[in-house]
Amino acid sequence: MARPPGPLLLLLLFPLRLLLHLSAAAGRPCGPAGLPRDAVLGLLGANITLTCQDEQPANATVLWQVEKQGAAGQLAEGNTLLLRQLRYEDSGHYSCSVGSHLLRSLRLLVAEPPETPQVSCYRRSHDKDVLCEWPQQKKPSPGTRAMLWVRRRFVAENATEQRCRYFSKARKFLCRLKVPPGTDDTKSLVVSTCVSNGAGGSAGKDKIITLSSVLRPDPPVNVTVQALERAPQRLQVNWSYPPSWDPRFYWLRFQVRYRPEPAPTFMEVDQVMTTWLDIRDAWRGTRHVVQVRAKDEFGHGTWSEWSQEAVGTPWTDPWELTSEMEPYSSQVPTEDDTYGVTLSPRLFEEDDANGSVMESSTHPVASPYAFLVTGGSLLLGIALFVGIVVRYRQMWWTSGQETSKAEGEGQHMLVPLSLPPPTLSDTPLLSHPAPSAPGGLHTTQADYSSSGQ
Repeated sequence: MARPPGPLLLLLLFPLRLLLHLSAAAGRPCGPAGLPRDAVLGLLGANITLTCQDEQPANATVLWQVEKQGAAGQLAEGNTLLLRQLRYEDSGHYSCSVGSHLLRSLRLLVAEPPETPQVSCYRRSHDKDVLCEWPQQKKPSPGTRAMLWVRRRFVAENATEQRCRYFSKARKFLCRLKVPPGTDDTKSLVVSTCVSNGAGGSAGKDKIITLSSVLRPDPPVNVTVQALERAPQRLQVNWSYPPSWDPRFYWLRFQVRYRPEPAPTFMEVDQVMTTWLDIRDAWRGTRHVVQVRAKDEFGHGTWSEWSQEAVGTPWTDPWELTSEMEPYSSQVPTEDDTYGVTLSPRLFEEDDANGSVMESSTHPVASPYAFLVTGGSLLLGIALFVGIVVRYRQMWWTSGQETSKAEGEGQHMLVPLSLPPPTLSDTPLLSHPAPSAPGGLHTTQADYSSSGQ
C-alpha cells in the first residue's frame, strides 16, 4: 500500500501546479479556424487549381459554374479550373457538371494569415469600462475572428473571454472589458489576444495592466482663443471637460501648447488646473495655434490626445496699418505691469534656396495718433514755457518799480548841500536858540520845516 505524500511534498507541489495552471491559461491555443468539409482554402494573390474528378469522364464535356453573392455564371470547360492571382471577390461556390448531372460542388475561401495583434488598453475615466484595441495594416480576410481573455495575475482562476469587433473606418479591432464595481485599481491584470481565420491564427503578446495605469481621458472640447481689449500681446484660451469625464468626482489637469503660425515649435504650459489660460507673450498681429490635452489630477495613466487646433490673433490697434515684427524683451512690463516671456523673432526666419537667412521685410509704419500726441505735448510745453517767462518778467518789472520809488523818496528827505542858507525873513523867530549841529553848524526849527517841504 502506497504511503500518502507528506506535508513537505505537498508544499513543494502546490507552486508547481499553480505555475502549470497559469501557463496553460496564458498559452491558449490560437490556431486556424476550422474549415467545412466542402471548403477549399486559397491564399490571397496566389494561383489555385480546382479539380472536378480524379479521372476525367470519357466522351463528356465538363462545365464549371460559380455562384458569388447570389449571382451565377459559367466559367469554362474541362476537368480542372485554374484561377490566377486570387482576390477576395473570387470566394464563392464552384460546381462542375456534365449536362444536367452535378459531379462536384465545393466552396472556395480566399484568405490570408492574420496580422499579429499589438494590443493597447485604455480607460476614458474612473467609471468607464476598459477598451483594448489594435490597428490593422490591411483589411482582415472574411471570416476572421478576434478574441481577448482577461484574468487576474497570480490567481488560479478562469479567464474572462471577450469577442472583439473590427471597425473598417478606423481599421482596428476593439474589445470592451466590463469592470465590476469596487475593483481595485492597483491589482494587475493579464490580457491575452488571438486572431484567427481559415488561413491561420496569430496570438499577441500578453499585456499586464492595472486599471489606474490605463487611465487616459478624452481630449478637452470647445477650445476657443479670444483677444483681450487693448492687450496686443495677450490671448485668452478657454476649454471644457470632455463629456466622458465627470468633474464632480475627479478633476483633470491640463497642458496647453501654442505657437505663432510661422513658427515650427510649440511653447508649452504645464500644471494648469483651471479651464482657461491667459497667454501673455503672444506676437502682435500674428495668428496663433493653440491645443490642449488632459490627464488625471493625481498623475495616473497617460495624457489624452491633443485637442483640435484653435486659432486666434491678439488685439490690434485700429490706427495701425500693420503690426510691428520686433522683439519684445521679457524685462519690459506688459500692459498690466507684469513681466511676460516673449518668443524670439528668429523663429520666423527661413532659409532660401542659397542657404542664406531671409529675415522679415515688414517695416513699422508711424501712427498718426502718435504724431498728434507728440505735437500736442510739444505745443503745451511751449505755451507753458512762454507763460512762465511772461509771468517772471511782470514780477521782475513790478519789483523794479517799487525799488525805484523807495530810492526816490529816500533822496527827497535828504537836505541838499547846494541850497543857500535860509534868511532871517524866512525863518520865524524863536524864543531860544536850537542846539548846535555837528561840525559847528547851527540849525533852527525853520530849517527842518523847510527841508520837510
